[in-house]
Amino acid sequence: MIKKYYFINKFETNNIDNQDKQTIIIYRNYSSKSLDEKLILKIKKYCKKKSLGFYLSNNIKLALKLNLDGAYIPAFNNTFKHLSYSYRKNFKIIGSAHNLKEIRVKENQNVDTIFLSSLFKKNKNYMGLNKFKLLTRLTRKKTVALGGVSKKNLKNLKLLNTLDFAGISYFE
Repeated sequence: MIKKYYFINKFETNNIDNQDKQTIIIYRNYSSKSLDEKLILKIKKYCKKKSLGFYLSNNIKLALKLNLDGAYIPAFNNTFKHLSYSYRKNFKIIGSAHNLKEIRVKENQNVDTIFLSSLFKKNKNYMGLNKFKLLTRLTRKKTVALGGVSKKNLKNLKLLNTLDFAGISYFE
């Protein structure tokens, strides 16, 4: 089963309505200093109604408090304080990395899945297919392609031994 991870910055039902049941919504609102718990609960309720998973970015404590499906740790977050928290059985922690050093940090943060970016999007973290394959061999954690995945290059994921992917533009 292919898992798809859709990053959202704001709650818009029209984009969420178009997703299938293999999609996990990751809410990441970095533009605001404080997170609106009422809004997060509203998104959680809507995702539950649509049978979608819902993760919160960069705030594991709040994700646990609100009983979400999991939390996402971005590459820039290097803290380990979440290791002292107690988790529900099905609570998942996922994280992103851009290089081997960040992969090791995510392994030490005990994430379940590592998003490697940027696979197709040509930005400062661009790695392409070959570097992606090399980095996936250097970890035992499950890896997910992130960055620039589109309907045109989706079939290229088969070359990487992963069909799971994450992004924004693919879903909109």
